[in-house]
Amino acid sequence: MSFTAKQIRNIALLGHSGSGKTMLVESMLNVTGVTQRLGKTPDGNTVSDYDPEEVKRQISISASIIPVQYEGHLFNIIDCPGNFDFSGEVVEALTVADAVLIVVPAKGKLPVGAERAWKMAKARNLPTLIYVSKVDEENGDYNAVVDEMKEKFGSGVTAIVSPITSGGKVTGVVDVLNKCAYDASGKKTDVPADQEDYVEEAYANLMETVAESSEEFMELFFDGHEFTPEEVAEGMLTGVKEGGVAPVYCGSAFTGLGTVALMHGFIAMGPYPMNTQPMKGVDADGESVEVAVSKDGDTVAYVFKTVSDQYGKYSFVKVLRGKLTSDMTLVNGRTGDSEKIGRLYSMSGKKASELKELNAGDIGAIAKMDKLKTGDTLSVSGIRLDMPPFAEPVYSKAIAPAKRGQEDKVGVGLNRLNEEDPSFSVENNAETHQIVVSGAGDIQIDVLVAKLKSRFNVDVVLSEPRVPYREKIRKTVSKQGKHKKQTGGSGQYGDVWVRFEPCESEEMIFEEEVFGGSVPRNFFPAVEKGLREACTKGVLAGYPVVNLKAVLYDGSYHPVDSSEIAFKTAAQLAFKAAMPEANPVLMEPVGELKVTVPDSYMGDVMGDLNKRRGRVMGMTPTGDGDQIIEAEVPMAEMTSYAIDLRAMTQSRGTFTFHFVRYEDCPPAAQAKAIEAAKAMQEG
Repeated sequence: MSFTAKQIRNIALLGHSGSGKTMLVESMLNVTGVTQRLGKTPDGNTVSDYDPEEVKRQISISASIIPVQYEGHLFNIIDCPGNFDFSGEVVEALTVADAVLIVVPAKGKLPVGAERAWKMAKARNLPTLIYVSKVDEENGDYNAVVDEMKEKFGSGVTAIVSPITSGGKVTGVVDVLNKCAYDASGKKTDVPADQEDYVEEAYANLMETVAESSEEFMELFFDGHEFTPEEVAEGMLTGVKEGGVAPVYCGSAFTGLGTVALMHGFIAMGPYPMNTQPMKGVDADGESVEVAVSKDGDTVAYVFKTVSDQYGKYSFVKVLRGKLTSDMTLVNGRTGDSEKIGRLYSMSGKKASELKELNAGDIGAIAKMDKLKTGDTLSVSGIRLDMPPFAEPVYSKAIAPAKRGQEDKVGVGLNRLNEEDPSFSVENNAETHQIVVSGAGDIQIDVLVAKLKSRFNVDVVLSEPRVPYREKIRKTVSKQGKHKKQTGGSGQYGDVWVRFEPCESEEMIFEEEVFGGSVPRNFFPAVEKGLREACTKGVLAGYPVVNLKAVLYDGSYHPVDSSEIAFKTAAQLAFKAAMPEANPVLMEPVGELKVTVPDSYMGDVMGDLNKRRGRVMGMTPTGDGDQIIEAEVPMAEMTSYAIDLRAMTQSRGTFTFHFVRYEDCPPAAQAKAIEAAKAMQEG
């Protein structure tokens, strides 16, 4: 069945891990008859969590697209991971979502995942609905959760559906907007007598919300006009679309309670694709363009996600303009190449159902498009839409094959996984001779390791990335380097006097002050080459030597035995003799740290920075209860910061860290680094 943009709702499910997003999807599939029995996360048989790692860990790792058809509408539900290590999946989902549904459990305090979901939705101006899950659990308190959300998210949080309690048990839900109720089976019933007063009062409050949606409605409200059901629907939809209203629904996914009411809410208050903001980008000439969802015009489709696993490679797309069919040839805006579109599918977890076409506003997948990457745009004219910015990777590990000779396998595997998940980065660090993988946290890296094993059959080991220290000297020293070797026949002879001085240049500066030809000019390049090679490995811990000026000022030569190799060796002997006497010191990389944390965690974060030898440079309030702390911290102290900050701030803190310069290492830190370097060399 083909759906028009007005019949489509693209809704991203966000919320803390364990809040019930995946089970809510199961409930929708079960209520609409797609599945005959409810899958359960602990049993590993849910539709949206099908990856072996998701089944094993019992958490969502990637965003799954689950189409749900109900009363002539298509809901493309995007079930997003709640674990913060996989926030890149959320970013991809929000690029194509037209609204967000935040899932919040009825028991306990509002989880930090709900707070972060709210901030992400508001940062992208996405209409937001809320679903309070597990209302039938013991100690669940729907009203307390709504009150807390009003306090944190503002008065726009508006209860539309509330639980009906009888004998201490939740037996149904009441829909204030439509003045009706639903029993546990989803059947519409009359509002219970003891709930009528509540419904009338709540409905009257909704009328104020409707009045605030436009000046025209406000005038009618003050004139005593009673809004018609159509006007109420229009006013509420406008409020949701403009972000002033966040309607709250509730239920229990395990029993199906409230699921029908929620789906009616999607139809009534879920903005359809044409109501949402256009995507920005550039055309083939580099001129700025905006592409809004429209059935008219040349086809434009955006690739927001790539999956390549044992089920094949699928490029997930949202059609923004026109229509997408499998016989089309479109231009990839990134490469400029023409691409023949493969078969089209509607994906429901791992199940693929072939489609003939995708209309504007709809989401689907194209099979076997090997050259397509996440963030690509397919169009007739070569448009390239902006890719959303992913959070900077903040947690790094060095990765190496467990068996020698499998480096290429690791590289190929990481590149393939990076095509699917652009939120992590891979760097082959030539200086430390390590491949460094950086992501959001330890679980993301752990999943990458597991996928390398299961999909590419390569075992890897993780270790701490080496800190790229430097060495320098602090006083001027002159030393002779003499290389003399006689082995019968022609010998080797090179003799130099070199003055080593501290300087500002990171790159070694070489000069010569030789008088009288004591060292022939044709040997100067050999001396310089020998010194530059020697600088790659300092005497303290084997790190590169910087801020060094080397002046060749004297020496001697042999007319027969002198050679370039002899003078190169002599220069290196002079270097080795001079360095220990030139007051060498280790230099450590220092970075600029920007930590964003709620005010209440300031003391803990500042105290921790002091322990890490950090220098706080300033603090800036963000205006929403957070502070940005700016500090300079040695890189060696930052290896576990991503994990430690989460523990300190209950995952509310975020940070970025960028290298700025090298500084002299304090004695204690220097001794520790030298000891570690020696242990590594011996190992």
